[in-house]
Amino acid sequence: MRTSSDRTAAQAPRHATRSASLVVALCWVAVLLDGFDLVVLGAVNPALLDYPDWNLDAGGLTVISTAGLVGMTLGALAIGTLTDVLGRRRTLIFSVTAFSVLTLACAFATSPEMLGGLRFLAGLGLGGALPTALAIVAEFMPGKKGSASTTVMTGYHVGAVATALLALVLLESSGWRSMFIAGTLPAFVLVPLMIRYLPESPAYLSVRGRHDESERIAADYGLPPIDVTTVPSDTDYPADVAKTSKPGSPVRTLFSPQLLRTSVSIWVTSFMGLLLVYGLNTWLPTIMREAGYDLGASLSLLLVLNAGAVAGLLVAGRVADRIGARTAGIAWFTLAALFLATLSINLAYGVYVLVFLAGCFVFSSQVLVYAFTSAAYPAEARATALGWSAGVGRIGAICGPILGGALLQAGVAYPWGFYAFAAVGVLGALALSTSRPVR
Repeated sequence: MRTSSDRTAAQAPRHATRSASLVVALCWVAVLLDGFDLVVLGAVNPALLDYPDWNLDAGGLTVISTAGLVGMTLGALAIGTLTDVLGRRRTLIFSVTAFSVLTLACAFATSPEMLGGLRFLAGLGLGGALPTALAIVAEFMPGKKGSASTTVMTGYHVGAVATALLALVLLESSGWRSMFIAGTLPAFVLVPLMIRYLPESPAYLSVRGRHDESERIAADYGLPPIDVTTVPSDTDYPADVAKTSKPGSPVRTLFSPQLLRTSVSIWVTSFMGLLLVYGLNTWLPTIMREAGYDLGASLSLLLVLNAGAVAGLLVAGRVADRIGARTAGIAWFTLAALFLATLSINLAYGVYVLVFLAGCFVFSSQVLVYAFTSAAYPAEARATALGWSAGVGRIGAICGPILGGALLQAGVAYPWGFYAFAAVGVLGALALSTSRPVR
């Protein structure tokens, strides 16, 4: 079968006039908003519990958190799939705009029910941002899908770290509403820049039959020409998958005989991974208060957790490019389980080191699942696969806060919460090991 490298050799390459770095940067900031959403409820939960007008308890906070995650689940499944039909560019701009407007509205919520409803609607918008951004970056960084995913996902955790810092500055002086106002500010700069500078993916355009436009954009950004009738030379998915996948049927590709085992494995692993991510970010400050730490120290640990996540991503991408995202992900989930279990030990200031190490492995484990997903599916189903991975994973994200809330209400969140999260990490490693290996 003729490969895209054969086709490239037959054509005189045109000197790139634009840098893919700008595309990556725009997607990075879009994912930063997802990082804000990850941490904001965990940061404001203690303040909402103390907010006298609403008289909330842990159960009420769990309902609010779950509403947003249900919205993100539906958004990832629906918008992630539509991305392969409507295009990457329009979908990402819509997702960022909708999320930002609705997050601003959260600052003016007059009741817990209204806040939960707005979080649900904001989640619908934001749910499509992550899979779309990951698909764009993977297609503008061909051959480096491991580092492509981890690079853009550093934005996720920089957003989380920035949100934790904002909480330390804003919560006591300005109240919890100020956090939702701050979360909308990046969109005022990001959306106009995306409208002006974000191109459509050449892979998407080629799949939809717009070959001239695809080749022009690929040449502008120094990418190899895309030909959906051939197997790309840097392809990671098997040739039999390339033969059977058809434009216009991205969901069917996920359930094809060649990919069904991998699809189920990725969904189960994403469930476990996002259960850890959202469970820890939602309840870590509150659990550490149960362990005897004051509010300032608890919020600082949330900051350290996400700082560890950024450090872990910088290493995970390079490791994935060398040994494969699947192998790296299995190792990362295993190490995450180990360090989560050690958090049950009260080591005074040593807890900061353990939280940092847990952050290094917990969060990049899930990102390696996304990197493996990008490598395991053809272009015509890539955004759909990422959307379903994120969407099914969001069910785990719903269960994480529920698990943490149940343990808190039962009075056993410390130390048994960390043992429960460690067990989830082990299950994630086992689930990923059942997937179909790719080269």
